[in-house]
Amino acid sequence: MASEELAKKLQSRLVATQEAADHDPRPESGPSPVLRPRPQEAEAACGDSSSSSSELSAVLTRRQDINDGTAAPRLTRVFNPYTEFKEFSRKQIKDMETMFKRYDTGRDGFIDLMELKLMMEKLGAPQTHLGLKNMIKEVDEDFDGKLSYREFLLIFRRAAAGELQEESGLMALARLSEINVSTEGVMGAKDFFEAKMQALSVGSKFEAEIQEEKEERKRQEVEKKQRQAAFKQLQSAFCS
Repeated sequence: MASEELAKKLQSRLVATQEAADHDPRPESGPSPVLRPRPQEAEAACGDSSSSSSELSAVLTRRQDINDGTAAPRLTRVFNPYTEFKEFSRKQIKDMETMFKRYDTGRDGFIDLMELKLMMEKLGAPQTHLGLKNMIKEVDEDFDGKLSYREFLLIFRRAAAGELQEESGLMALARLSEINVSTEGVMGAKDFFEAKMQALSVGSKFEAEIQEEKEERKRQEVEKKQRQAAFKQLQSAFCS
């Protein structure tokens, strides 16, 4: 009863505020009135419990803060595949990223139903419309009906962990992708002790891969300078 009375009072106050704004005699050139939430929004937010009242209060407060320009920005989750998917090597993750971008033809950071259909056809494992929807549903954590890069990586994590059925479309995708995840990583270890040893070596392996990439870039830079020097020497020989 208390929550219903609170909702009615808030609704009445909002209606009165709205009517006052509609009949405001101020000229159009004056400052714009502060936007207030519509009565329908307050009514939709209200419920039959005390939690509904608190939710309504939070909604109204948030809207007022937005109108006043004092609302704090909502934090978005930063996704780092190298720290979240430590069971895979850097090369494996880069291969998965390359594959994901290859089939993300819309360049929107997602693989939708039609893009997944094209992917499975090119991999030689075409799926029915229902099969494609089930593939997405199995790893679609945010229920948006498409695959994000993180959800795409989850396919290979579950394949390495043996969590996918052999006849499933996701298993066919993982098997035909030419990305070997069956024998590497903590999730694919055969027993507990092997998994523990691999977990301890993840950090050093990660650092070794980074160092190897740096050395490779240095070698490429040295070779580039050598080619430039040889070209200049040859050019000066012709010009002399």
